[in-house]
Amino acid sequence: QVQLVESGGGLVQVGGSLRLSCAASGSVAMVNDMAWYRQAPGKQRELVATISSYGTANYGDSAKGRFTISRDNAKNTMSLEMNNLTPEDTAVYYCHANLRVSVFRRADDYWGQGTQVTVSS
Repeated sequence: QVQLVESGGGLVQVGGSLRLSCAASGSVAMVNDMAWYRQAPGKQRELVATISSYGTANYGDSAKGRFTISRDNAKNTMSLEMNNLTPEDTAVYYCHANLRVSVFRRADDYWGQGTQVTVSS
């Protein structure tokens, strides 16, 4: 059974930084694209950043210039470095991965349980 576990959330002041991490555990044969999403209270879940298995990164408008996504394929982990945080970044951040539990099975989408990021003014 595969699990995505996020860590690194917390409370930070405006202008501060946080680093989120996501680790895929269990029977993982291959991890394709990974991504961070976030959902603020009363709002729809939005894409923050994606990264391919080759390391190609793309960012949502809110993350460009401030956030950096990275991954370690050998460890099946992904990180999100967030700088210059504002109260608008307050949300639950979710890790997403498209992965295979076996080379004989198709890839499926998996989600972490989410980690809260709160930016205080």
